[in-house]
Amino acid sequence: MSKVISKAQLVDVLTQWQLGQINVEKMQIWMIDNFEPDEFSIGKGESEHTVEAMHIVMNEYELVDESKCLTDGAQLAIDFVNSTSDTFMSTRGEFLRNGFKD
Repeated sequence: MSKVISKAQLVDVLTQWQLGQINVEKMQIWMIDNFEPDEFSIGKGESEHTVEAMHIVMNEYELVDESKCLTDGAQLAIDFVNSTSDTFMSTRGEFLRNGFKD
């Protein structure tokens, strides 16, 4: 049986990081521990674009060097995960372009 990662859980972790309740290391560890598409059902019951956004956000934060993470990127990630099918591409671009240090 796979564990379910909900949109609310992901947004909660990103919000905790954004508010300084957890540090970037703890946020990244959560992403690493919970992003195994074969073992976890990510975004079960959500729309296809929301599930894709969740995968992209979790994958980016799982792989990126901590020093490249911008706290302001948390809001961009949250906006992307909460996007509609109409705003998916624009919020995706904002997150990927402006969520991390170059």
